[in-house]
Amino acid sequence: MSKYTKLWKYLKEKNKEEYQLSFEEIKNILGFEINHSFLTDKKEILEYGYKIEKIVLKEKRIIFKKN
Repeated sequence: MSKYTKLWKYLKEKNKEEYQLSFEEIKNILGFEINHSFLTDKKEILEYGYKIEKIVLKEKRIIFKKN
């Protein structure tokens, strides 16, 4: 279980086709800010039926889509 499991479960429970979450919204879900380990652990999201479509650093948001 990674430190991002709470975020993956959040996405799965809400069951939307697409999410656009800001870094701040993700921080509120997880209780901490994401860091570089997110890039390593992001592949785990596939197990929850989602993928990371795009990370928009300039706007500080991440787009998740159902896989």
